[in-house]
Amino acid sequence: MREFIVEADGGSRGNPGPAGYGAVVIDAATGETLAERAEYIGIATNNVAEYRGLVAGLRAAHELDPAARVRVRMDSKLVVEQMSGRWKIKHPDMKPLAAEAARVFPPDRITYEWMPREQNKHADRLANEAMDAGRRGEQWSPSASTAELRDQPPQPRSLSTPGGEAAKAEDDARAAHNVATPAPSTGWGAAPDMGAPTTFVLLRHGETLLTPQKRFSGSGGTDPSLSEVGREQAERVAAALAARGTVEAIVASPLTRTRQTAAAVATRLGLDVVIEDGLRETDFGAWEGLTFAEVQERHPDDLKTWLASPKAEPTGGGESFAATARRIATTRDKLVASYAGRTVLLVSHVTPIKSLVRLAIGAPPESLYRMELSAASLSAVAYYADGNASLRLFNDTSHLR
Repeated sequence: MREFIVEADGGSRGNPGPAGYGAVVIDAATGETLAERAEYIGIATNNVAEYRGLVAGLRAAHELDPAARVRVRMDSKLVVEQMSGRWKIKHPDMKPLAAEAARVFPPDRITYEWMPREQNKHADRLANEAMDAGRRGEQWSPSASTAELRDQPPQPRSLSTPGGEAAKAEDDARAAHNVATPAPSTGWGAAPDMGAPTTFVLLRHGETLLTPQKRFSGSGGTDPSLSEVGREQAERVAAALAARGTVEAIVASPLTRTRQTAAAVATRLGLDVVIEDGLRETDFGAWEGLTFAEVQERHPDDLKTWLASPKAEPTGGGESFAATARRIATTRDKLVASYAGRTVLLVSHVTPIKSLVRLAIGAPPESLYRMELSAASLSAVAYYADGNASLRLFNDTSHLR
């Protein structure tokens, strides 16, 4: 019977805050690394990230050999003691994750042992790589420098989790003694095991004169106002949102068309509008105001490169879709932390909304070219305490008919 060692770790930059996990599967006989797993999981606590790392490591081991014996080694005293059955699992965030981990292998083929954090450098590095990728708006993938980094000392916990080991120990103690962290209170579709999610209702602004002509209209152009049609669309979506009665706050891009759309909704709902620069549209450089056909005629090579790579910038030093994704991921994490458990209307543009949807469902960057997002349409994404996201609605225009 084969024997694997699973080493896992997780971290949260804020506790709760942007979080990620790392896990590695090692052949116990040879010491060879057989599999690596890492993922950015959104806003979560240290404990949730650690449990997610454990589950990922066990699943990777099961894929290699479902009949193997497994030794789990972690620097989380909490997870080791709970999974060994010596501590009760009381916190509601931990119960479903512990149950999921327990189902991967039969209990007689798995053991848990604690190890000092300095010995868990491989999984710790993977967790930090995942969190760094999330900050850039990307999914983790093994880097070219993986082999070089493997032998380096682990990144100090203070760089990945404010408060260092003290924060992690405090989190362990809180969960062990069932001292609950503040739970979200309201939202769409609350999950009973994790509390209410933070829900972003995503509203694309109403039409401008450029919209029906399908001209590039980003943050570096003329900043057009809503057209007469766009103002009517804003009033219709405002009426629809007022009828639903679920929006608790409004955050908008600083551009004129989004501020005007947000103002129409705010008047109906009696709410203020908070301006967030991170929600602005992509800067399309020299393509601003042009149609796709005009760009193809004037800048054919640049357009071909742009369509082939999310890292390519429009002519004239515009913003790449990769850069937009990084900005949106940072803005998303900021707003999830600020409006935890609430339903927030984000009034934004095509690329930011598509980017939020793409990141929520883990779709590749090229998926941006395969989504249709109409003027004044509504979409919705829910973000849960365990770091998962759920796409609830996309490109709803029923209120405009």
